[in-house]
Amino acid sequence: MTPLVYITMFGWIPFVLYLFTKFPPQRSVVISFVAAWLFLPLAEFHIPGIPAYTKMAATCYGVIIATLVYDVDRLRSFRFGWLDIPMLIWCLCPLASSVTNDLGFYDGFSASFTQTVAWGLPYFLGRLYFSNLEGLRQLAIGIFAGGVVYIPFCLFENVKGPLLHLKLYGFNAFEDWSQARRYGGWRPVVFMNHGLMVGVWMMAATLIGIWFWRTGTLKKLWNIPVSQLVLMLLITFILARSTGAYILFILGLVFLFAGKWLRTAIPLLILLIGIPIYLYQGVTGTFTSDQIIAGLSQVLSEDRVGSLQFRFKNEEILGAKARQKMIFGWGGYGRALVFDEYGHQTTIPDSLWIITFGNRGVVGLVSITSVLLLPVFIFITLRYRANLWTHPKVTSAAVLAVILCLYMLDCVLNAMVNPMFSLTSGGISGLVMGINNNQVKSKNSPSSSRRRSLPQQRQKQPR
Repeated sequence: MTPLVYITMFGWIPFVLYLFTKFPPQRSVVISFVAAWLFLPLAEFHIPGIPAYTKMAATCYGVIIATLVYDVDRLRSFRFGWLDIPMLIWCLCPLASSVTNDLGFYDGFSASFTQTVAWGLPYFLGRLYFSNLEGLRQLAIGIFAGGVVYIPFCLFENVKGPLLHLKLYGFNAFEDWSQARRYGGWRPVVFMNHGLMVGVWMMAATLIGIWFWRTGTLKKLWNIPVSQLVLMLLITFILARSTGAYILFILGLVFLFAGKWLRTAIPLLILLIGIPIYLYQGVTGTFTSDQIIAGLSQVLSEDRVGSLQFRFKNEEILGAKARQKMIFGWGGYGRALVFDEYGHQTTIPDSLWIITFGNRGVVGLVSITSVLLLPVFIFITLRYRANLWTHPKVTSAAVLAVILCLYMLDCVLNAMVNPMFSLTSGGISGLVMGINNNQVKSKNSPSSSRRRSLPQQRQKQPR
């Protein structure tokens, strides 16, 4: 590792504190999270008594300290809500998994602490800072801006390969270069764990940019027309060479423009219902992949279909093992994996859902699924229906809700943990618990004029 690793990792908390002195709190949090996720090294420092010190841990610790120093009234204003229960269960689930598997209370406490830092703290900060429409707008602009900033780095690695992390920080972010070679070129990895993670990030940024452009929500960024930035972002996203991200992107466009043109959220609602049905079939062992593989083989390449078939077969084997410890799973240390008689591992868990089911059981799987999908379900059915998605104050929340659902769909096939989506979930959860949807009127609603009213918060906002 180069000295820059230590400078950036241990200098990040002071940098976050500095941001809070120069920018409003919401913007400071957005800059902290986006910049850390995009550029800090994939380094881990193991300090006794606390979870591994990673780039997201540094960011969360920095924001919490800055909140205590500069914005303590916001912390005092926090109120626990019913939608926070799934995240609380998710953070405590490792403790139950360890105790029920005789791994000890300390082991479970340590695992819960680690999971809280990775998932719970970003969610809590999302609840704290982005539980209103303006906060979600700042977050959406930040993700879009992050995608634009990543363009030159992605284009460089398209030509040279995943070298930036090695050149800057002295070690590879990604060792298996065979997975970085796709469609006659290099799949960019930049400063993330995998090219698939970059693909999902660029998908989200491109989707936000297109939605901003077509709804007129954002005209310019850094004095550059959004239409030009979207074009550059779209080209870069295509060059990310991630088939799964392409599919998520197309689905996102369908969901958003069905809301814009047809005034319906039914396509998104189908996915929101379909994912739990698929997970139920996976948990119970009733899912069969033969028809899906046969259908996809008509439209996808042989290696892509073979990869998907390999995942399904592994999930069937791992699911059978997980059902032996149905409630809280097997705990950690690879106990949920399957080995042959010689002790060699015979299965590879690729998706977040099967890893969660094996390690944390049904309780863990239901809780994390609820964290990512339940706020979106309430958003589109009870708070902001599709005819409001083009309202200038709602557009950002709408596109983030769609992206959160798409991320959960990606977790059905991959295990690319991204705390930015926990941050988003916290914001949308706070929004749907604190907003009266009836205060937003559609311009085409018979009960309103052409005037569009600003949705108001019921809860008192911190000064």
